[in-house]
Amino acid sequence: MGEAAYAYSADFNQDYEVINGKVYMMAKPTISHARIQGNIFNAFRNYLDGKRCEAFSEVDVFFDEDDNFVPDVMIVCNPDIVEERAIYGTPDLVVEILSPSTASRDRMEKFAAYEKYGVKEYWIVSPHDKRVEVYLRKDDRLVLDNVYSIYRDFEWEVLTEEQKAAVKQAIKVSLYDDFEVQLKDIFKRVN
Repeated sequence: MGEAAYAYSADFNQDYEVINGKVYMMAKPTISHARIQGNIFNAFRNYLDGKRCEAFSEVDVFFDEDDNFVPDVMIVCNPDIVEERAIYGTPDLVVEILSPSTASRDRMEKFAAYEKYGVKEYWIVSPHDKRVEVYLRKDDRLVLDNVYSIYRDFEWEVLTEEQKAAVKQAIKVSLYDDFEVQLKDIFKRVN
């Protein structure tokens, strides 16, 4: 590990991330952020109970000396990278919930790192828009697979029956054939 990252890695449970060798302090989450995070984590944990893959929330992930992230939620299928203090390697699925202070990094630097290190599926969740962008690995890239949105009543009313029928209400998790998370469950109790 590089000196800066190593110095920080010894001090767990701090509110910071290291991205490309630069330290970023993290703000505390809002209530909406915390609800979404808990909803997704619970959906993942409940489905994965008894399976090889495991869900984690707010745990350090060390990719290398320059990249130490704290994803909001993730799924790890390789138990060899799970240690008591952190994940040392690449999660299979990562979820980042946008906030004004992190949105740019989640969409740019962290996206590039997740792509570089081989994350198979990346969700970017927008609490404000009640939207989830799902990116899946195709060859060596993360490619937008779909955008899932909660429609407000006035938006839903203007859709044709054909458009309404095409709206996907559940996100298919690529790691398992029968794993779906309902969009309404992700945004439960979020205004």
